[in-house]
Amino acid sequence: MKKQLSFIIGLLVLILAQAHAVLTIEITQGVEGAAPIAIVPFAWAGNDAPPEYMNKIIAADLQRSGFFKALPEADMIATPSEAGKVNFADWRALKVDYVVVGKIIAQMDGSFQIQFQLLDVYKGKQLAGYSIRSRKPSLRITAHQISDIIYKTITGVRGAFDTHIAYITVTKNRKDQKLYRLAIADSDGFDEQIVYESTQPLLSPAWAPDGKRLAYVSFFGGSPKIYIQNILTRKTIKISDFKGINGAPSWSPDGRRMALTLSKDGNPEIYVVDLKTKKFTRVTHHYAIDTEAVWTPDGKALIFTSDRGGSPQLYRVELNRQSQATGRPKRLTFEGNYNARASISPDGRRLAMVHREQGKFHIAVLELKTGRFQILTKSRLDESPSFSPNGRMIIYATEDNYRGVLAEVSVDGRAHQRLSLQTGDVREPAWSPFK
Repeated sequence: MKKQLSFIIGLLVLILAQAHAVLTIEITQGVEGAAPIAIVPFAWAGNDAPPEYMNKIIAADLQRSGFFKALPEADMIATPSEAGKVNFADWRALKVDYVVVGKIIAQMDGSFQIQFQLLDVYKGKQLAGYSIRSRKPSLRITAHQISDIIYKTITGVRGAFDTHIAYITVTKNRKDQKLYRLAIADSDGFDEQIVYESTQPLLSPAWAPDGKRLAYVSFFGGSPKIYIQNILTRKTIKISDFKGINGAPSWSPDGRRMALTLSKDGNPEIYVVDLKTKKFTRVTHHYAIDTEAVWTPDGKALIFTSDRGGSPQLYRVELNRQSQATGRPKRLTFEGNYNARASISPDGRRLAMVHREQGKFHIAVLELKTGRFQILTKSRLDESPSFSPNGRMIIYATEDNYRGVLAEVSVDGRAHQRLSLQTGDVREPAWSPFK
């Protein structure tokens, strides 16, 4: 039973390197009733190819959200670049709800002015229009920002396209040894940056609330140690190096504390460390395994995995300002005999987890207010769920043809996509906060 509990241990010594590979996205299940939208190719006055195909990036972003269905370019009967040239009747004939038009204008200083307009086809009016200055290396980021604007304008929910994901890749080096790499990439898998690599296992990166630091567990030297590294300055701080387990780092919402699992007193328990004073406070006191704690958005409680009831389930414990438990942990999950590895949505309404059913491990979501429980995935070995910062998608690790890949699912279970490398395994995803 204890072997079934996964002790979260993530590693890192962040050294940003040049981009290596790209995670390939495959949409495995679309959404019936998704809003039809046309992202028209942005006009470009140059004689050569445009510096970036902005429309393709935006269309891919919106498509994988599950809320939109992008019209293929081949089906477009016109390619206007501004609202005044749009014939709304043409687009209504194609049963398109929204049209995005735009242009890329080269500037004398080498930068580019990106202009775009979002139009409502049936109302025949503009919903949004912006002009954004960008440089060539940042054009993909600009495209993600445009996707965010479109998404929020139509849905009312902030988009999460201009964010990052962290994950671990596992390949083999020239000596046929396993090579573990901690990587970060844009939310669509592009612009991968290798942060650290080692022949020792790397697991479970955890983003700080400011999106500038990562916590991790390093097995360098043969035993687990928890570190924090600033991605920009590369400064590394050792947080925990006790005998036994040092694992499952989880940042408090204000970034001042960290929950973690330690076995320094003989049994895996939940602790909280004040990152300024380095004071450790023990939260749980039980002979069972307590691990994988995550903070509630208000920072007043922890949700963690424990087998104190005979099988791995999720529990909630309230904390005071000194990070001490104020009462006995309350059990949250009752569906089946295995629920572990919690991730809580940014609004605190939903809890994602790994749920076992008939010997297979799936990603499930519990609505905390209503108690509604829904299994979102159907694979046999899904793990490590992590909510997008807007709470609309969940990224997780799974298997495809006996290789580790990442996948995403919408919180209603209707949209699915898979992210994979050409070689090696990908695992342990963590979605960054908003920038």
